[in-house]
Amino acid sequence: MLEFNQWFFVLLANFIILLIALNSLLFQPLSKIFKERDRATKGALDEAKAMTAKKDDAVAKMNAELVAARQKAKETSSVLREAGVAQQKEAMSKAEAAAVQQIEAARKELQAETEKARVALKGDIDKFADDIVRKLVTV
Repeated sequence: MLEFNQWFFVLLANFIILLIALNSLLFQPLSKIFKERDRATKGALDEAKAMTAKKDDAVAKMNAELVAARQKAKETSSVLREAGVAQQKEAMSKAEAAAVQQIEAARKELQAETEKARVALKGDIDKFADDIVRKLVTV
């Protein structure tokens, strides 16, 4: 059982003095260190959150710029493709027209050559006919 004698008050006084000494020497400095660590941790977390938000904004901006660049590239590509197709059609029509002209020129040349050959053969027909008649008569 608990007895309240003279040592109880001495132990109580010793406990209170020890509590006050430990509070000023150990508990308050540790409490300050813990608070400072919490502040530093919260500051670092807040800074990390701010940096993450900044990174997210930068990534979103970069993605928007990338989408815009892709769209511009598609537009440029389609414009160039259309220009290429138009140029190809123009070149094809010019080549076709040149081919038609060459074919017409060749036809005209063939007709002229055919006409020359006919005229030459008509002149030679009489000569060949006379030669044939002479050969038949002399035999």
